[in-house]
Amino acid sequence: MNIQWYPGHMTKAKRAMKEDIKLIDLIIELVDARVPVSSRNPDIDQLGRQKARLVLLNKADLAGDGGNDAWLRWFKSQGYQAVKLDSRSRAGLKQIQAAVLEACREKIERDRKRGILNRPVRAMVVGIPNVGKSTFINSYAGKACAKTGNKPGVTKGNQWIRLNKSLELLDTPGILWPRFESEEVGLHLALIGSINDQILDRQQLAMELIRLLGQRCPETIKERYGVDVRAGSGEPAGGHTDGETEEEDITQEECGRILEDIARVRGCLIKGGQSDWQKASDLLLDDFRSGRLGRITLELPPV
Repeated sequence: MNIQWYPGHMTKAKRAMKEDIKLIDLIIELVDARVPVSSRNPDIDQLGRQKARLVLLNKADLAGDGGNDAWLRWFKSQGYQAVKLDSRSRAGLKQIQAAVLEACREKIERDRKRGILNRPVRAMVVGIPNVGKSTFINSYAGKACAKTGNKPGVTKGNQWIRLNKSLELLDTPGILWPRFESEEVGLHLALIGSINDQILDRQQLAMELIRLLGQRCPETIKERYGVDVRAGSGEPAGGHTDGETEEEDITQEECGRILEDIARVRGCLIKGGQSDWQKASDLLLDDFRSGRLGRITLELPPV
């Protein structure tokens, strides 16, 4: 699937971000822990030159522990402060203040030498659509400061939020970049709900998800639906939902057979008893996005 999506309002949001970047000390970048590379806007590195950086692996509860730990090590090896986070349950929030102070240690020390004490760190919260920026801000603030929603494009404009005497946050709209560098990136963003579903072929997207799960963690479909991804080809080679093992791709024909079986098992039928592939596709995608398929990491750090 060659997926591209860059609505016009994102150009305006990027211009506003360029203007505001001069006002801040720190960029707090949220990524989706299931696809940490695909969910990073490459424009942020360009915009954020000379700024302290903190990466939050959000939705860590939906990704495998092994994958989360591997990504934490990788980001820290690249010079970022990094914390794994589940904004909804508030898991990981207590680590953020220390990470902010460490990321801004040089700036705080410069202020101290100039006699500037207790000046709050001003941080811009950035990330792609539907990565959980507003949920993070509300959880961290302990109150509803930012509008949230389980779809891309909820935050429309920039908003300053004073959390305490030492930290102020600038909430920004989720923005993508004009063209995804690979089909895999577009696919990953579509799977996690960062692309408007209305422009997608959800049935084709579900088939691609089956292909990825068959490669990374084939047992998840069997455990959830009782459908064997590797029927007729022997037992899977022991994959885990961390996505830490890889198997050979399954064919498009096999993906269709699996989707057909899911439709039959879950009673996704249309008049005449035929399988409703669209309904089965919606079911599979919703189960993946919500974590009902298990904790799945689709990307691992480069070796």
